[in-house]
Amino acid sequence: MGFNCGIVGLPNVGKSTLFNALTQTASAQAANYPFCTIEPNVGRVAVPDKRLDELTRVGKSQKTVPTSLEFVDIAGLVRGASKGEGLGNQFLANIREVDAIVHVLRCFEDTDVTHVEGSVDPIRDAETVETELMLADLDSLEKRAYGLVKRARGGDKEAVAQMALIDPIKAALEAGKPARTAIPKGEEVAASRLQLMTSKPVLYVANVEEASAATGNAFSAKVFEKAKAEGAQAVVVSAAIEAEISQMAEADRAEFLSSLGLEDSGLDRIIRAGYTLLGLITYFTCGPKEARAWTILRGMKAPQAAGVIHGDFERGFIAAETIGYDDYVALGGEQGAKEAGKMRVEGKEYVVKDGDVMLFRFNV
Repeated sequence: MGFNCGIVGLPNVGKSTLFNALTQTASAQAANYPFCTIEPNVGRVAVPDKRLDELTRVGKSQKTVPTSLEFVDIAGLVRGASKGEGLGNQFLANIREVDAIVHVLRCFEDTDVTHVEGSVDPIRDAETVETELMLADLDSLEKRAYGLVKRARGGDKEAVAQMALIDPIKAALEAGKPARTAIPKGEEVAASRLQLMTSKPVLYVANVEEASAATGNAFSAKVFEKAKAEGAQAVVVSAAIEAEISQMAEADRAEFLSSLGLEDSGLDRIIRAGYTLLGLITYFTCGPKEARAWTILRGMKAPQAAGVIHGDFERGFIAAETIGYDDYVALGGEQGAKEAGKMRVEGKEYVVKDGDVMLFRFNV
């Protein structure tokens, strides 16, 4: 089960610097983590989770295997991308393929780094990108609607249902609002098949100068206001600092971050926020050989969660022996949890919770 976030933004806002820092950090992670650069602009990184380290300790596991997210560095957008300007068509095609958008906004002044608009204004920059995406989405819906209208008038039930989904979204786009603001309740899955870029969840990344990495600045404050108004998420990051951290040994990073007033790296915050943005949670398996984190969608039931490990686990699902993370650690592992009556046997209707430590019973 793969999930990915597309890193977008205008040219010279720092998105490629962030992507390079992400991939350099990932390649420097523990050798037993299977990092790979799938293409020059695609990288897979571990999701930081201190619970996994604790499970490795308690379970005396030989190996630790984190779960991961994929990040895609998408070519810089320019005005007119929806009409094919610059790398417009490729840019838009790449965004359609990702699950969520990480929108990097320049929130720093630097005369040595040219801004394509001639000045620093993250809100204007965000609107430039959003406008191009909305125009492309509107064009896509108009083409779809053209063939559906005649069928709907003729009483075609499928076409009528499609138009009921498309009409409110199209109206929102015409009013300058992204598609995600107008998706009818309960129609999220159907809407996802339309592959609209502005229906995807968004994380704004305010890229600030080094001095503002811990506190943000006036520019990033505006980004957070925008995110709050939209129900989106935002994080403050200094791409310059992240690039420096990515070159450091793991043992030196904590001290360096502390000297800057930071508890963790900006990249860790981006990864965690991306994970949340996609509605993902983590469950764990733990034994002598390995402690491992697994990614699933929030609300997923036990058989489907088992299927993330192997299809046979889902097909032949019998039950899931389940221990909450806190109980597992507090009681010294599986045996202690069993003796304390904290291990539960859950069936096919059990909705997996974040942090569950699970052992699946199956028969194929």
